[in-house]
Amino acid sequence: MSLAVLTAACHNDKAMLPQDRTDSAIQEMWDAHVRRSEYAKLQIELDAPLIQKYDKPRPKTVYRSSTKRRVQLRFYDNERMVKTSIEAGYAVSFDDRDIMKATDSVVVIDFRNGDTIYLQDLIWNASEDRIYSDHPVRAKNGKRMTIGDGFTSDQRMENMQIIRQRGIIEFED
Repeated sequence: MSLAVLTAACHNDKAMLPQDRTDSAIQEMWDAHVRRSEYAKLQIELDAPLIQKYDKPRPKTVYRSSTKRRVQLRFYDNERMVKTSIEAGYAVSFDDRDIMKATDSVVVIDFRNGDTIYLQDLIWNASEDRIYSDHPVRAKNGKRMTIGDGFTSDQRMENMQIIRQRGIIEFED
């Protein structure tokens, strides 16, 4: 009877690790719920199934939806009532430029006047106090659908406008 012993050795080789880790998140948060307030008054609330923070090649934060939930951002008034909400399938915040871009079937709901706005994408430029889109937009209010070439608002979502309205469709009961 013969007995054979097999031995193996392994060692760490840093050269085998990728040098460019731009596709690797440095932080992740699952089922995130983030609130921003000022002087104890709730201003903005964010819900995202997944938030990922990256530092290369440029600092950014990515907000991802899941099969069951989309990314949601809610703006509150002084009475803690939701005045506007934004929902998207995907959003990215470019942290070094103070810009956030939401994509993948963006929906904006203005609870004050009943408008629901459907967009391809939406850009929030905080340094310019502006939220906008340069792509086609549809806005529904009751039995009326307005079609336009873009959207603009201040970042408090108080002065929303459809840019270059191209048509209004009236629906009957």
